[in-house]
Amino acid sequence: MIFLFTDFGAGDLYVGQVKAVLHQRAPDASIVDLLHEAPAFNVKASAHLLAALAARIPAGSVTLAVVDPGVGGARRPVAVLAEDRWFVGPDNGLLSVIVARAGKSEVYPIGWNPANLSASFHGRDLFAPVAGMLARGDRRSARLGKKTKLAESFGEEDLAEVIYVDHYGNVMTGLRSDGVARNRSFVVNKRDIRYSRVFSEVEQGGVFWYGNSLGLVEFAANSGNARQVLGAAPGDRVR
Repeated sequence: MIFLFTDFGAGDLYVGQVKAVLHQRAPDASIVDLLHEAPAFNVKASAHLLAALAARIPAGSVTLAVVDPGVGGARRPVAVLAEDRWFVGPDNGLLSVIVARAGKSEVYPIGWNPANLSASFHGRDLFAPVAGMLARGDRRSARLGKKTKLAESFGEEDLAEVIYVDHYGNVMTGLRSDGVARNRSFVVNKRDIRYSRVFSEVEQGGVFWYGNSLGLVEFAANSGNARQVLGAAPGDRVR
């Protein structure tokens, strides 16, 4: 299976091009869209969101992850093997939270290059072909170099920032909820937010925080839009 995590936008023309390459390189692989609305250009927020999503990705799979504002620059392309799962993407910190939290991980620079590499679409021209190679078990063709360390890393610590806002207006943070006492409250844009277990325990329109299905602290409003109430966006600090 090949999982896709990008900031390309599901309704734009980029995802289809990537899938066309994957079908060419690994025609028997199933392709699963994890997310194509990752916080645009925000590598740190995306790295924490990807790490939370990765817990549900099965062993033996390949994840193509691209949030790459430095595309065409000096950052390296890398393949990471973490807990028997491959991740392919730029060495700009995007894969670093997964590596930092994994019990076992290996990082390899990618040596393969296409005959024609566009300056601005390495997701299609470089990362997708390599993901396809790994998905079909052809590690040799990917020309992976000697094991190395990531050049950019955000570490394993939680991120006290907004990392994603869904279409309901629920505001997700990079804080793992297991580490937060339920009697603690949060402040976002000067608004105090207290804990509730589920939506139905809060009055309609009321804002609260809870541990979401990914195990992260999330701010929500019962039958309402927490983003609008809080004025929150990816990158905003929470305390």
